[in-house]
Amino acid sequence: MRINLTKASRCGGGSDIFTALRENSPMGQFISELGMTAEAGANKAERATSLRLCVSGDDAAWFYLEGRTLRLNASDPRVLDREAHGPMLIAELTCYQDNVIQTKFRILVEILNENDNRPKFVKETIHRFTVSELTAVNSVLFTVKAMDADGDMISYIIDPSSRDPQFFRIDLPNSGKIVLNKPLDYETRTQLQVLIWAQEVNTEEKFNISAVLTVNIEDGDDQYPHFLPCTPISPGDPVCVSPNYSTNISQKQQDLVLKFSPGPIRAEDGDRGLNTSLIYSILSGGDQSQFRINNRTGEIQLTRAVPLRHQEKTFTLTVMVCQEDDRLKYSVVSVLIRVLNENTFPPVFNRTTFKGFIVENLSPASIVTTYGNQVLQIKASDRDFSDGLNPNIHYSILPPSGLYQVTDGGVLIARTDRLHAFDRHKVRVVARDAESGEEVSALVDIEVLQTGQSVPHGAVAEQQMFGNVDIRLAGGIIAMILLLLLSAVVFLMLRAVKRR
Repeated sequence: MRINLTKASRCGGGSDIFTALRENSPMGQFISELGMTAEAGANKAERATSLRLCVSGDDAAWFYLEGRTLRLNASDPRVLDREAHGPMLIAELTCYQDNVIQTKFRILVEILNENDNRPKFVKETIHRFTVSELTAVNSVLFTVKAMDADGDMISYIIDPSSRDPQFFRIDLPNSGKIVLNKPLDYETRTQLQVLIWAQEVNTEEKFNISAVLTVNIEDGDDQYPHFLPCTPISPGDPVCVSPNYSTNISQKQQDLVLKFSPGPIRAEDGDRGLNTSLIYSILSGGDQSQFRINNRTGEIQLTRAVPLRHQEKTFTLTVMVCQEDDRLKYSVVSVLIRVLNENTFPPVFNRTTFKGFIVENLSPASIVTTYGNQVLQIKASDRDFSDGLNPNIHYSILPPSGLYQVTDGGVLIARTDRLHAFDRHKVRVVARDAESGEEVSALVDIEVLQTGQSVPHGAVAEQQMFGNVDIRLAGGIIAMILLLLLSAVVFLMLRAVKRR
């Protein structure tokens, strides 16, 4: 009778491995104990049998065997990352006995997620934005989006400490939709900035990230043209008060482009970013085309001379400017043109130098007088007027003086409380024709007299008076010197007596 004995396999007793492992686990992290039946202390015959274990498959490099223990094969440059490798590690464990495959077991290791990633904004959603100033409040301006590799829920917050948070709001924190909170105005602000935070909601760490968004405001056609120079009705208000343009012409002038004050007739579109083309026109006051306006530049031309029989001394034109693409957007301004009589003679003074006196006193102001204590009146005459008096002449002191002022009547006023006896000042008085712009000047020589001193009656008396004053002064000085000499002699005599 013959009995065949079958040798038991040392690969028996194993099973498939199903387990879980956290991402970022360290090198050598325990994964599983293998369930082979063979023991290290088997008999000599069993030890002679060749037994070999082998891990294979796409993820085999993540495992190594230490005896019957399966461990994680990780290193510093190679970290187990669920976001990079996926949720599972899959391999196969094969047991060889005498180089013959005995069993195969599956290795399935689930990689457990950890919150090891911060949110990141999607680059395409945080670029520079351009928004029209005409955008309605409560409109969604743009949408920002952040991604979290760990799949965490993200909410969005506007940082109240950023530069312009008042213009924006987020109604649904998880949506990333940025809503316009208040009206935009290109004329006030052309660019806005806001800081947006993206933050994890469902994690303990609450990782976050921020981005500064720049919003350029695009000009919209919401402003009317205005004439220059622009004087705002209040600080920071773009609405302008129209200037008052004026100029002077004579009856003989014609075919002349007029020059106005405070500047040329010119307007600009209130929407500076659009700078729409403008059209100028004269609505009224043109006096049958006597004045013609260039509809592109605003220049006004006098086409023919004003008739001598013309009784009106002024023309008042009403000028309108409007947008070329929208005639309903317009502004109007008044233009005053004064007709002057022909100016043949300039204003003149009857002398180049005037003499003035002021008596020292404590009064804050006094009138400067001339010889004979008469009020000094510096008047220029103009032969263009029958009586020589030009009502358009204005007087001033150049350079301006803190001690003297001149009235429209040519009278000098002095700051007496700031003057001292024997002071002498020379001031230049300028007479200017406001219509023609012609000027003439004269010098005023002013002397400050002592309190109680009389104003001389004429140039000769002045010399005598001031000569007497000089003699008296010299006499007083000589008397003081003699007194000092006498005192010195007496002192020396007394000193000599004491020594004896």
